[in-house]
Amino acid sequence: MRVAIHTLGTRGDVQPYLALALGLKQAGHEVLIAAPSQFESFVVSRGIAFAHLPSEYLALLETPEAKAAMAGGAGFMAGFRMLKQFRPIGRQQLSAEWQAARRFRPELIIYHPKAIAAAHIAEKLSCPAVLASPLPGFTPTAAFASPLVPFRSLGPLNRLTHSAMAHSAYALFRGMIGEWRATELHLANTPEKKLRPRATLYAYSPHVVPVPPDWPNTVAVTGYWFLGGDDVWQPDPQLQRFVEGDERPVYVGFGSMPGVDPTSLTKLVLEALAKAGKRGVLAVGGGALRGDLGASHVHFIQGAPHAQLFPLMSACVHHGGAGTTGAALRAGKPNIICPFFGDQPFWGRRIDDLGVGPRSRGVRNLSADWLAAAIAEATGNPLIQQRANRLGEAIRVEDGVASAIGFLRSQHLLN
Repeated sequence: MRVAIHTLGTRGDVQPYLALALGLKQAGHEVLIAAPSQFESFVVSRGIAFAHLPSEYLALLETPEAKAAMAGGAGFMAGFRMLKQFRPIGRQQLSAEWQAARRFRPELIIYHPKAIAAAHIAEKLSCPAVLASPLPGFTPTAAFASPLVPFRSLGPLNRLTHSAMAHSAYALFRGMIGEWRATELHLANTPEKKLRPRATLYAYSPHVVPVPPDWPNTVAVTGYWFLGGDDVWQPDPQLQRFVEGDERPVYVGFGSMPGVDPTSLTKLVLEALAKAGKRGVLAVGGGALRGDLGASHVHFIQGAPHAQLFPLMSACVHHGGAGTTGAALRAGKPNIICPFFGDQPFWGRRIDDLGVGPRSRGVRNLSADWLAAAIAEATGNPLIQQRANRLGEAIRVEDGVASAIGFLRSQHLLN
């Protein structure tokens, strides 16, 4: 079958879908990934066909408006502020998604929640569409509030939060989508009935977020979609000598989060590590940290495969992206989450609930004293270490990609 995967976002929004694409290709399917142009070489180097979506989305994260939105709050309001900045790019995205699908003619479309054209394209092509997300929040449940709202639970309103978030993009961009449907898809401005995916895949471990009992059988929590192929990576000699010290260092990195004030944040991290009496490996490639503020107790890297790097660490301090959280948990490491925005506070709450790390604190409220105490707790509390080890063992035996493909077959969506 011809399977198109549409995704938009940072590397964390592309890498798991590439892992799924490779699994589908190995199973005999022809696969296309439509993603921001910056990821072309990343995808094509793995032997998967690629279609370009607007590159401006990633550039948006570096604009003063986006940085201000993320600096202004670690929760869902920052995401809504960024949606306003996204509007000019959105129309380009709709056309680019349609162009990719028109050329490829998929028989199945699997799409990230931010791929706002995919469900409408599936309607046009009369092919099934499957929503695939690295976080819950698009299937109503009474078990917890949507990860995109800043509450653990709103009791009887929990289901409403999921429904609201699932349909928020269409509500915000209804006019733009309607004009695009009419002029390019030659469909009615508004669908005759609400467009719903034929099935939904959630690419995280049920050991991390248990499956709610009120979800239908068209929804699967498959386990994480980890990308392999980095086994040949080895730390350079400097990093190797650093991690072979008396005690394993602490990883500190904030993924693709932009640098709101990288100098201040880096100084805070250096001070916290010193107060905790720990050494650190700081990943600076994303821009949130600076790599030119040298100190004897830290080693700076641009980046490294999490699957190989995290097992060498004692704990992981990060922003709480779904993929980074999953990689740290698979490595059996305590997590210290300092969320910037979006769903990241949700993963911080899950770490707290699971007892595999201290309670999270948003990056705008960080202090060296708090971070030092959190590092000391994560690395010095044997119960946290034991729980993290057990959770890592459970995640490592999962095969999320195989589970996802098997589920799609069981739903008669794959031959």
